[in-house]
Amino acid sequence: MTRKVCVVVTARPSYSRIKTALLALRARDDVELQLVVAASAMLDKYGLAVSQIQADGFEPSAEVFTLIEGENPTTMAKSTGLGLIELASVFDNLRPDVVVSIADRFETIATAIAAAYMNIAVAHVQGGEITGSIDEKVRHSVTKLSDLHLVSTRGAADNVVRMGEEPNSVHVTGCPSIDLAAEVAADPALDFEPLERYGGVGASLDLDEGYLVVMQHPVTSEHELARTHVLETLHAVNEFDLPVLLFWPNPDAGSDGTSNGIRTFRELEQPKKMHFFKNMAPHDFLRLLVNSRGIVGNSSVGIRECSYLGVPAVNIGSRQDKRERGRNVVDVDYDRGQIAAAIGRHLEHGPYASDPIYGDGRAGERIADVLATAELRTVKRLTY
Repeated sequence: MTRKVCVVVTARPSYSRIKTALLALRARDDVELQLVVAASAMLDKYGLAVSQIQADGFEPSAEVFTLIEGENPTTMAKSTGLGLIELASVFDNLRPDVVVSIADRFETIATAIAAAYMNIAVAHVQGGEITGSIDEKVRHSVTKLSDLHLVSTRGAADNVVRMGEEPNSVHVTGCPSIDLAAEVAADPALDFEPLERYGGVGASLDLDEGYLVVMQHPVTSEHELARTHVLETLHAVNEFDLPVLLFWPNPDAGSDGTSNGIRTFRELEQPKKMHFFKNMAPHDFLRLLVNSRGIVGNSSVGIRECSYLGVPAVNIGSRQDKRERGRNVVDVDYDRGQIAAAIGRHLEHGPYASDPIYGDGRAGERIADVLATAELRTVKRLTY
């Protein structure tokens, strides 16, 4: 019997975290893939990830607008509630056998709650990891709502079992984004011109002599400091005579503060070597990273994909606190002096050896196999 597997993508990073699993699921004869795209993945302001999904040949089974703008704790809570309402209707129409919730963003908990209340099996990708801020509470809550756990590391698996989940429901698959990193590592050439392909705002740059990538998101528990935080980072990277490619933040509480800080810096300092992007296709972004001199900010990409690629990463603040990390990572506070010093050490060191903490490049096929074949808990479905 064909199993209906419903994957919910709610943000641009969620897509790169699940793309290879989607490809593996689509290739199987025993699976009917249902893809739901929602929240910030539907909005141009955050890179319109749905367009990249469609460009990769996936046709969403449903597209749902669930994000309330405002980028503060109140709108995060309201967006979660709206997502719960809308996704319940989607699941009622699609009737999946299992719903996949990805990682730990605030939008993803609505996926798990709706499916769990509707007696649909829930599979969680990237549970069991330890970090800072509200993300950890969301991640562990989704774990407790889930029936299958598709984790990235052995340490994460141990954490899930310690939370009381059945060991036979926990599968160490690796992270699908490492699959993409492995493909890029095998052929790392920067085979496109970033400014030409993606436009963006800022100076025209010559990237041939190297460049830095900046990706910094607000910390929801420190959202009132988001503007100050990003200004410290921008002043630090501006000390170096290197082009800087900066990406817009995620739609968390404090995002307006981060965006305001970026605009303020751009207007007052008029940096001559900075260019700003909304989004890039996953493979293009990883090619940009592997050819860079390093990444600066607080995105998990510096911890996960960059550990595999050996890209130097300056990780700032508490957002990735206690997450497993490789030798490529230097941790600093939101202090321009500390940030600049860490960048300088990385520039002197250069690339690091690959550290495959989060996978070996085969996570997508493992996830697809578990979703297609694992025993799902038996539920009594209501008939109407």
